[in-house]
Amino acid sequence: MRFLRVVVIIVVVLGALAVGADRWAAGYAEGRLAERIQARQGLAGSAEVEIHGFPFLTQALSHELERVDVRLDGVDAVADGRKTRLSQLRASFSGVELNGDYSGGTARRAEGSALITYPDLTEASQTGVKLTHGGAQDKVKVTASVEILGRTFTRSVVSTVTLVDAKDGGNGKGGGKLVRVRADEVPGEGIPGIETAIRKKTDFERRLDDGLPVGLQLTGLTADEAGVHLTLSGTDVSLAGS
Repeated sequence: MRFLRVVVIIVVVLGALAVGADRWAAGYAEGRLAERIQARQGLAGSAEVEIHGFPFLTQALSHELERVDVRLDGVDAVADGRKTRLSQLRASFSGVELNGDYSGGTARRAEGSALITYPDLTEASQTGVKLTHGGAQDKVKVTASVEILGRTFTRSVVSTVTLVDAKDGGNGKGGGKLVRVRADEVPGEGIPGIETAIRKKTDFERRLDDGLPVGLQLTGLTADEAGVHLTLSGTDVSLAGS
């Protein structure tokens, strides 16, 4: 009985050491992967990575990870020379096939979400307007000033924010998605040209696909007090250096 007790203790100790080594290896891999993602995306903010599944070393040796969760802050999406910042991006990558040198991988499936705050959306408009919550679901308030016949007119309009196909956005490029902000109504008050002038500032569209990991696409959009929330999904999505 004493011999069996010693064997059990040895097994428990070795098991604890193995688990500790596995968790250390997983933590090291998470840190290196976060560094690669941060460098590749050119993040102004931070990157955090969590690798799921146990044991990690077995997954690593087979070059396939069960699931990898990524949390990014300060992602800059740039298209047509315009920058739009995503204050948060959260994504879950499933079935990640690692590169031969472990520098990155490709996920069979990925889903996630992103947030554009109203200050960032204001900056993205690049038309001198201010955007805030519009008081209802998927509505934003856009305030703009225009000068007509020597007089300055300032108007606040309620606009609807939607996600549309880029081929419908009038840029002629096709593919991808556009975030569209369009005023529901602009009070003209009988002043010739005021509605057109206001709309030139309040109505705009921005493509965001270029700032996302390759293969991850915009699939949905909602707006509330916090900002504009984007839903993301894709297949064969690139992770880090692949």
